[in-house]
Amino acid sequence: MARHRTHLRRRAGALAATAAALTLTCAATAAAGPPERVASLPRGHDVSSHQKTVDWPAARARGARFVYVKATESTGYRNPYFHQQYDGARDAGLIRGAYHFALPDESSGATQARYFVAHGGDWRPDGWTLPPALDIEYNPYSAKHPCYRLGWKRMTAWIWSFSDEIARETGRRPVIYTTAHWWRQCTGDSHAFASRHPLWVARHGSSDPGRLPGGWQYWTFWQHATSGRLPGDQNLFNGSSSRLRTFATTGDPSGARAPGVPEAEAEPHTPDADTTLPAPVHLPFTQVAYVHPDNDLE
Repeated sequence: MARHRTHLRRRAGALAATAAALTLTCAATAAAGPPERVASLPRGHDVSSHQKTVDWPAARARGARFVYVKATESTGYRNPYFHQQYDGARDAGLIRGAYHFALPDESSGATQARYFVAHGGDWRPDGWTLPPALDIEYNPYSAKHPCYRLGWKRMTAWIWSFSDEIARETGRRPVIYTTAHWWRQCTGDSHAFASRHPLWVARHGSSDPGRLPGGWQYWTFWQHATSGRLPGDQNLFNGSSSRLRTFATTGDPSGARAPGVPEAEAEPHTPDADTTLPAPVHLPFTQVAYVHPDNDLE
């Protein structure tokens, strides 16, 4: 998803590789609409400052039923359009939530979680507020360090630090937004989060979300395209409209579970089951299957 341009100016060395990856991938990431077999699921989208002032009644008329709005990035950026986007969505009758773009190399997970909650990432069981979401994906500011210089053990510890602080402050575990490829590369495909965190998976230009990362048996949200009939990225919720409302009321991802799929068994997060795995092998950045076109490359 989108990240903030001021970091790009600090780290201009990533421009060339990011632009090359974008050229290779952006043509495959956009789709006119959701895959036909899941087109009846509730549609939604995610937005950031790149969408600026959103016409929410128009988005609702085009079929939007939910939206995630970027609130923060690391501990130094707040979306200047957040209140118009977040409050405007609610006024138009959309269920909405906030997401945080993580930069794990800049501060601890708990520190970024506190900043997020203080600036829009809180949650309330009112039926209109989706659980806070953690956007954890390839480092858009360093082609050489897609995993933010963190190995598998440190990355999973960072995510737990963020999750534990969100749970302490809001009473709910965050939704985790990621790609299967990044999760394998940067956490060693950790299974430690699947039983407690709803999955928001990104896979574009495909008829299905593909192999899910890290032991998740079902997805809660699927980001299937970077453009379409709604502003920003295009998403689906894996359940009925009534289950979407229940999810916003309880934060329980089981409302989106496919029929007949059992709840994953809970796994302790200390000690991490992945700590005995070998060191990760970082693939070249140009092999990334997903680069967000909203990244400011000019």
